[in-house]
Amino acid sequence: MKYSKFLLVGIFFGIVLVKSEAVSWYRIYEMFRFQSIHMYGIIGTAIASGILFLQLSKKAHLKNLEGVDLFVPKKEEGFIRTLVGGSIFGLGWALIGACPGPMYILLGTGVFSMLIVIAAAVLGTFLYGILKDKLPH
Repeated sequence: MKYSKFLLVGIFFGIVLVKSEAVSWYRIYEMFRFQSIHMYGIIGTAIASGILFLQLSKKAHLKNLEGVDLFVPKKEEGFIRTLVGGSIFGLGWALIGACPGPMYILLGTGVFSMLIVIAAAVLGTFLYGILKDKLPH
């Protein structure tokens, strides 16, 4: 019961993504073919909102559930690593037609083929956990 508010926010977010067609395979296909600005508008709005709310949370000194001020740690990632990681993510997104969050939303809307995608994502995460000490970080 303690985390029910997070479940409700997640359900609301899922409804918003479905209604805005952000989880539509056709909209994602249009985006990757540069045929429509619909998804770029959604992504751009999300980035602008994230920046705005992050700045407001810094000024208001908002705290997380443990009572610690919210902050975003500096990352020392290189450009090449970001480019490679983003390319892998983008290729997977283009191939599947969904990034990790919408996979569950699509499953909830009745796209049961997402079970295969979710299983593959869980398997990939498991393999990464096994191999992460051997990978360059």
